[in-house]
Amino acid sequence: MELEVYKKDGTKSGDKVKLSAEIFGIIPNEHAIYRAVRVYLDNQRQGTAKVKTRAEIRGGGKKPFKQKHTGQARQGSSRSPVNIGGGAIFGPKPHTYKSALPGSLKTLARKSALSHKAKEGQIKIVEDFTLDAPKTKEMVSVLKALDLAAAKTLLLVPKSDAALVKSGRNLPRFDVMEADKASTYDFVNNQVLLIQKSAVEVLQNTFKN
Repeated sequence: MELEVYKKDGTKSGDKVKLSAEIFGIIPNEHAIYRAVRVYLDNQRQGTAKVKTRAEIRGGGKKPFKQKHTGQARQGSSRSPVNIGGGAIFGPKPHTYKSALPGSLKTLARKSALSHKAKEGQIKIVEDFTLDAPKTKEMVSVLKALDLAAAKTLLLVPKSDAALVKSGRNLPRFDVMEADKASTYDFVNNQVLLIQKSAVEVLQNTFKN
């Protein structure tokens, strides 16, 4: 598969980039993508949700009322879960949600996500560019020129570029990442992958290890 390379002003540069069929041309495995996204989201959870049981609620040491002759069920503590202000039954406790995927499945998921984007025409290649200084206005102009102003876009760059990152971080539907650090979730969580020309090779080299 070959894709046109665009300049940051939106015009075609005349160059084309060939995408590896082994990465961008496989039949997407949707279950692998689901597993990878599920693990990614689980690993973002803090796991700090906590409620108090009846043993942790202050008070309740005194018997609320006498055992017999009240016409009510007997009770030994006002902090029973059946009472207002009592402890919780089977409430959440702090625990980890961390999980992991086998390396082969993780690789399959990333390839599947990229192949799906390629199949849907949601990958665009742009010449390598940077900005002289962090300017959100200039980044907006680039996105408008490439007809991506309304699309949630992920720009993949070959290496960290502070000017690009700072120029795009105030845009709610735009993000910048190094190509070798993007995950399956990053691919599927954006409508369009805008990849700088030299970042294509960096991205494809991540599948060689």
